[in-house]
Amino acid sequence: QVQLVESGGGLVQAGGSLRLSCAASGFAFSINAMSWFRQAPGKEREFVAGINWRGDSSNYVDSVKGRFTISRDNRKNTLYLQMNSRKHEDTAVYYCADGRDTRSAGHTYWGQGSQVTFSS
Repeated sequence: QVQLVESGGGLVQAGGSLRLSCAASGFAFSINAMSWFRQAPGKEREFVAGINWRGDSSNYVDSVKGRFTISRDNRKNTLYLQMNSRKHEDTAVYYCADGRDTRSAGHTYWGQGSQVTFSS
């Protein structure tokens, strides 16, 4: 059974940093690209960042470039998203997913989501 379990979300003060984790099990995490998506209230789910299986190639949506960093540890079957210099518009539920497609429909497995809230 495939499981993707996000953790690390919560309430963050203006300008603060946060690191999300996604623990994977039940599939070949170490040879799969992975992605982070987010969904804000009343908005569609959007691609945030993707990373290849080796962890040496990544891409980001323009709004988070220079502030967020995606990474992975294949020994721990874990995906990360380091969020720095957070903004109000970063408030959303964050999801990890298999693959690197920027479209939501291009993914098979999803985590349950982790709420991240910006606080001024």
